[in-house]
Amino acid sequence: MKKTVLLLIALATIVSCKSRQDEALKSADKTFILTVANEQFANKKWSKALALYERLTNLVAGTDDAPNVVFNSAYANYYDKNYQIAGHQFKNFSVSFPQDARREEAAYMSALCYYQGSMDYNLDQTSTEQAINELQNFINRYPDSEKAKNIDQLIDELSYKLEFKAFENARQYYKMANYKAADIAMENFMDDFPATKLKEKAMGIQLDSKYQLAMNSVFDLKEDRLEAASLFAKQVEKEFPNSSYATEAKHMITSLEKEKARFQALKKEIQDNEEKFKQKQARLSQKEAEKKMRNTQKALSDSVKINTPPTGISLPIQN
Repeated sequence: MKKTVLLLIALATIVSCKSRQDEALKSADKTFILTVANEQFANKKWSKALALYERLTNLVAGTDDAPNVVFNSAYANYYDKNYQIAGHQFKNFSVSFPQDARREEAAYMSALCYYQGSMDYNLDQTSTEQAINELQNFINRYPDSEKAKNIDQLIDELSYKLEFKAFENARQYYKMANYKAADIAMENFMDDFPATKLKEKAMGIQLDSKYQLAMNSVFDLKEDRLEAASLFAKQVEKEFPNSSYATEAKHMITSLEKEKARFQALKKEIQDNEEKFKQKQARLSQKEAEKKMRNTQKALSDSVKINTPPTGISLPIQN
């Protein structure tokens, strides 16, 4: 019996609330709509409160109720995860009501909304860049605010997201085995983020990219690439002596030195062969020239014989 009574009371309350909500939505009574909207806000019925606050926007414009409607509407959107709308409303509040004691809170919440609305690193990061600007603007405007204490941490978090996206974009070239592009992209990444926390990983990718590029290089570029890879491996070993990359760099240096020696031997063999070929060509050219000279001399000799007139014939003289 007791459970039945409680159930009936609960149903009556739900019906009553629904009736008041419907009545407020149809009503033109500003005071009644505001009362029901605030009740829904207090009960954390964000979407219902927002539906009524939206009706009140024009009704309370220019009145003392306007600040509360805008402020509560912004919070309702924030709790309902409509961060972009909430951020705009909080910013609008801090600009429209500069004398209100809640102005600083609204400015902070506006910045926080942009932070909450920042997209995942693999998506467009325009919202992240905007959030960093908004958070920095709050610090500049309220440097002594208690709320500013965690702003730097939020900015660092968002900045790292931008760093990580840039790192991942550069790493795509490495995944595709485009080692030349990966090396350049990681170099550009570290130029853009000189204090990055991902420096060790970035240099690790550069290390392997330079190594692969050198070991599999075309002949004309191989010597320079072997030297560049060797120098970079020594740099990694020096900068990160206790990391796995240092161990990897040591092995690479050994392989690179062996490859240098093999390449120098191959280079000398090619140079020697080229010299032998040149000498052979020179000998052949000399023989050809000598043969050509002999032929010329013979032709001249034959020509002299042909052009010389025959001597007169002597006949016996009869007495």
